Amino acid sequence: MSEPASISAGIAERYATAVFEIAQENKSLESLESGVNALSDALAESADLRTVIVSPLLSREEQGKAITAVSAKMGLAPVLQQTLGLMAEKRRLFVVPQLLAALRALLADSRNEVTAEVHSAVALTEAQTEKLAATLSKSVGKTVNIHATVDESLIGGLVVKVGSKMIDTSIRSKLDSLQNAMKEVG
Repeated sequence: MSEPASISAGIAERYATAVFEIAQENKSLESLESGVNALSDALAESADLRTVIVSPLLSREEQGKAITAVSAKMGLAPVLQQTLGLMAEKRRLFVVPQLLAALRALLADSRNEVTAEVHSAVALTEAQTEKLAATLSKSVGKTVNIHATVDESLIGGLVVKVGSKMIDTSIRSKLDSLQNAMKEVG
């Protein structure tokens, strides 16, 4: 991870932990989760909102007014609204995407869930996805949600990433290994 990315992740983690703990104390985790999902969707759909959170041309006040108006209009949880206002005041809105990812991870962890990133050469069927989730659940000890994507360059097999663990059974990686072994011999 590059230094600026790790700094952003650190900032986001601290805000996320504080927001999560406050929401947990107030027994408003469901409200927080719906707000996280709504804000995430809004960021994905609105280029203007993405510009507001990263633009160095907007003053703190302008960013604060914009994010306050957006969060009030969306009906976000009060703790999330206040945190976004504080982040605007401190010029930290650029970490909102990382904040949302960190909050999602904390919310999933509180439900004893984890997300597995799965890349396959062809789309997985429903039965394959369920079987893979069940197998991963046994090894991880948590409920596993599968986020599957297709990567035709894998040729065949899977690349599965759960947390910091990665399992690469793709034909591409096996061919790469064979190619490296052949280079060492020759």
